[in-house]
Amino acid sequence: MAKKPYERELLRLQHELVKLQEWVRAEGARLVVVFEGRDAAGKGGAIKRVTEYLNPRIARVAALPAPTERQRTQWYFQRYAEHLPAAGEIVLFDRSWYNRAGVEKVMGFCTEEEYWQFLQQCPTFERMLTESGLLLRKYWFSVSDTEQERRFRDRLEDPMKRWKLSPMDVESITRWEDYSRAKDEMFLHTDTPDSPWNVVESDDKRRARINMIAHLLSTVPYREVKPPAIELPDRPASRGYQRPPRDLQRYVPDHAAGLDG
Repeated sequence: MAKKPYERELLRLQHELVKLQEWVRAEGARLVVVFEGRDAAGKGGAIKRVTEYLNPRIARVAALPAPTERQRTQWYFQRYAEHLPAAGEIVLFDRSWYNRAGVEKVMGFCTEEEYWQFLQQCPTFERMLTESGLLLRKYWFSVSDTEQERRFRDRLEDPMKRWKLSPMDVESITRWEDYSRAKDEMFLHTDTPDSPWNVVESDDKRRARINMIAHLLSTVPYREVKPPAIELPDRPASRGYQRPPRDLQRYVPDHAAGLDG
């Protein structure tokens, strides 16, 4: 997708996301958006564009680290449930409880019993969420093997992106078919009428972001909420305050001054 139409439409959609946020706040709605997909599929970039103009006190990202030893003894969904939104909040899961059906299954981080128990319990867990009134949207970012490898090589060669390439990412190259089978099995059990999967073709990152945001907006019955009228008061007259001498404070050096052309 060309840059100019992408940026123009992205800005329009981000304006709508702000309206969605204000509707969520005013109505006391609860919205969860799950971002899943292979490594380097574009989930993080999409999340950044969704949240760019949103209030972090209303819309927050949940990207959970590996579970602690204590969390491993809990009911699997327990630590994810702690991050679900209250009234007037939006939570975007950068990977979610579906770790068990993907990474944990393929890499052997869970037992077969735990894996099949997850597939059986997940639809019930999500049905409980939706029946409670929570709005749940699930997106799978689908990237081809050639495009994934290209992005991995880009990360490897770019010092600004090198941190994004983990040993787990490298391992995923040799387990492409294993991840494909795990994804198919996951969809078979968890693509339900209550909480269906929405697949985003993501070889073209710009197109993927536009399509995902537009779809999200189309599935939520939000409306524009007019903000309360605000008038800035006149600044009151001075009552004799004197600012302390500048040399009594430690100022950051003016690094920018050396950059003026």
